[in-house]
Amino acid sequence: WLRVRCSGIENIDNSRGGLLLINHQSFLDPMLAAVLLTRPVSYLARDSLFRVPGLGWLLRRTYVIPISREAARGGSIRLAVENLEQGFLLGVFPEGTRSSGPEVRAFRPGFLALVRRTKQPVYPVGIFGSARAMPRGAWFIRPGRAFVVYGPRFTQDELEQLQSGDDGAFCELAHRRVAECVAKAALSETPDFCDNADGEKRGIE
Repeated sequence: WLRVRCSGIENIDNSRGGLLLINHQSFLDPMLAAVLLTRPVSYLARDSLFRVPGLGWLLRRTYVIPISREAARGGSIRLAVENLEQGFLLGVFPEGTRSSGPEVRAFRPGFLALVRRTKQPVYPVGIFGSARAMPRGAWFIRPGRAFVVYGPRFTQDELEQLQSGDDGAFCELAHRRVAECVAKAALSETPDFCDNADGEKRGIE
C-alpha cells in the first residue's frame, strides 16, 4: 500500500546510540524514519498527545518520551540523553510541527539541548512522500511511495560550532543538512534497493 525505500542507511553506526534530526510533513514520519532500521527509534513528543484516547496508549508502548513545551529542559531531556548514552537511537523533529509544503521549515532551537548533552553521533534524515501519503487532515493512508535518506553524521568540527555558543549558525547548518537529505529523497522516485546494516542491497516493499 505504501512502498518505502531508503538510502544512506550505512551511515548509521549500529554499535552506539545516535540522534536523528528529521524533517516533518506527516504523522507517518516517525514510523517511516524507523521502519527500515534494525533497531527501534525513541521519540520525543509533546505531553498533550499522551492524553489523546488511543494515541496516548500507543505512545506509551512505543518508546515515546513525553516532553512539555514549558519545561523542555527538565526530566524528559535527561531521560532522552540517558537513552542515547545507553545506545538507543532517538529521533527529533526540529521544525517543531508538520510543514504545510515541500520546504523544510526553519528549525526551532529546542533540539540543541540534546545535541549539546550527548556524545553520540548526530545524523540528518530527510523524508519525502509522506505528505502525499497522509496529508494534514487525512484519516487514512493513501497508496504511494515514500523515500528516506540518512545523511552522514555531523562532523566533530560542526558540533564544536554549537559548543562555542553559536546557536543560530548551527540551526542553519542542521536545517541545510536535513534539507539536502529531503532533496535527495525527492529525486529518488525510482530506487529499487535499500542498503541494510550489512551493506547488502535489498528491495523493500
